[in-house]
Amino acid sequence: MTGRGIDQILPHPVDPRLHEPWVTDAREYVALAERANGPVPRPVDFAYVWGDALAELDAAAPDLRIVNLETAVTTNDEPWPRKGINYRMHPANVPCLAAARLDCCTLANNHVLDWGRAGLEETLDTLAGARIQTAGAGRDLPQAQAPAILDVPGKGRVLVFAFGVGDSGVPAAWAATNGRAGVALLEDLSADTVRQITDLIARYRRQRDLVVVSIHWGGNWGYAVPAAHRRFAHLLLDEAGVDVVHGHSSHHPKGLEVWQGKLVLYGCGDFLNDYEGIGGYEEFRGDLTTMVLATVATATGRLVRLELVPLQLRRLRLNRALPEDGRWLARTLATESARLSTRIDADDVGRMRWAG
Repeated sequence: MTGRGIDQILPHPVDPRLHEPWVTDAREYVALAERANGPVPRPVDFAYVWGDALAELDAAAPDLRIVNLETAVTTNDEPWPRKGINYRMHPANVPCLAAARLDCCTLANNHVLDWGRAGLEETLDTLAGARIQTAGAGRDLPQAQAPAILDVPGKGRVLVFAFGVGDSGVPAAWAATNGRAGVALLEDLSADTVRQITDLIARYRRQRDLVVVSIHWGGNWGYAVPAAHRRFAHLLLDEAGVDVVHGHSSHHPKGLEVWQGKLVLYGCGDFLNDYEGIGGYEEFRGDLTTMVLATVATATGRLVRLELVPLQLRRLRLNRALPEDGRWLARTLATESARLSTRIDADDVGRMRWAG
């Protein structure tokens, strides 16, 4: 989430006025972070917020970099009525996303229309102008449902489909239709919905394509994986031929699962946000996050290798987690993944690997 407080420290912040019940100026989120961990320079360069994550990415050299972007990128001043929390980043700050060399931003979440349909359309235009592909939102339903098609030279294509679910707070009024901009919103997590997604994938998939389905679902806090989410993820892998399920909405990482050799991320946690210094839910350590590095076999879609790099948000910047914090996160994710019959091992600083 590169909006609100994050946007305010970048070179071209949007108007800081907010429409929240308790905070009316986005700069207050910067002040909270500073009270917690010390001064934040302003303005920062576009790469600042990514911090140590950039060196980790350079070392890993992944073929593709995919995120859920949970903010509008717009100067539109009309917030969605009575939404309460409205995230946005100034379009002139989009080089922040380019600094991380992102290939795809999924947009089917509960903040992309925080500044209305005009804000969504400006978001789409801005990301397209930055040559970052999108999935999960569009000017109409066909565009919202269409995948990002990512070419990996010499290896093939990855299709990224993205969907929102109402239990994550996506308003029903945000659903795209044939004549209205919005998000690709799933009505339910039924077998019939799986069949619809199966048909959608078949329209685009070629032989040896890998398919990622990115889903914004569930609440913000807690490690429990709803039975309906797990059942739906399994059906996507078993029936729809999906290769990776990329789940998000939780503000902290949740347990992951390797099902029939394929990866399911039920909750990736917030990789970047401006929640530093906000009290509540401390037991979940929302300041700790992971970079998920997955290697998937092109021929089969099966997981070959999985590494999780522990990172820590401090001064609105991603830093390598302190060893004791990395170990805490590793123990927590190992315990929660074991509940899903998946084994995670870690080294002495908390860098994690799927044990196979």
